Amino acid sequence: MRLLIVEDDPELAAVLTRGFSEHGIETVHAATVSEARRQAHLGEFDILLLDVMLPGGSGIDLCRDLRRAGHSTPILMLTARDAVDDRVHGLDAGADDYLTKPFAFRELLARVRALARRRPAFIPRVVEVADLRVDLASHRVQRAGQPVELTAKEFALLECLALQVGQVVDRTAITAHVWDDNHDPFTNVLEVLVRRLRRKLDDGFEPKLIQTVRGAGYLLGS
Repeated sequence: MRLLIVEDDPELAAVLTRGFSEHGIETVHAATVSEARRQAHLGEFDILLLDVMLPGGSGIDLCRDLRRAGHSTPILMLTARDAVDDRVHGLDAGADDYLTKPFAFRELLARVRALARRRPAFIPRVVEVADLRVDLASHRVQRAGQPVELTAKEFALLECLALQVGQVVDRTAITAHVWDDNHDPFTNVLEVLVRRLRRKLDDGFEPKLIQTVRGAGYLLGS
């Protein structure tokens, strides 16, 4: 199981990370709304643990935005607020469960496991841009109805762009998704990979879908 912990309290985040690790659960931590949104779009998570009060915005608003964007990952809200209206707002925004601080870790763990059991084993995810069709679940890619064979790294790059279709994705985010957080985003390896993907997806087709945004990153869009 893989969790995204969205929590701006570093001590609580460390406690949660350690606790889940002891139960064999992998975690990724985000401390701000912007980082949480990036991680949620780029990563594959089984559960999102989402604090309400965050730097840069509200966890409730983030939850609502993720649902509107089509994210179906179960969301468990963590908050110090215990008013009924706050819980209702979180659930109405698309949260699946709600836990008020302070809480016992055993209860949090039980709720996480319950949400994981309720989640469907297979969630189809298809992105379509012009005549490009990317099935993120099966890793099948088609352009103008013709199958496109991609290597694992080429597909990872396409997946990274497809998860934020129409938006610029910076080099750091791409390299973290395709390789890891320790990969140097300023080597030319990424450019080589982009050229290879363009040859397979754009050569001989219109419109060109993989766009370079100078000084910012790359974008998938028509």
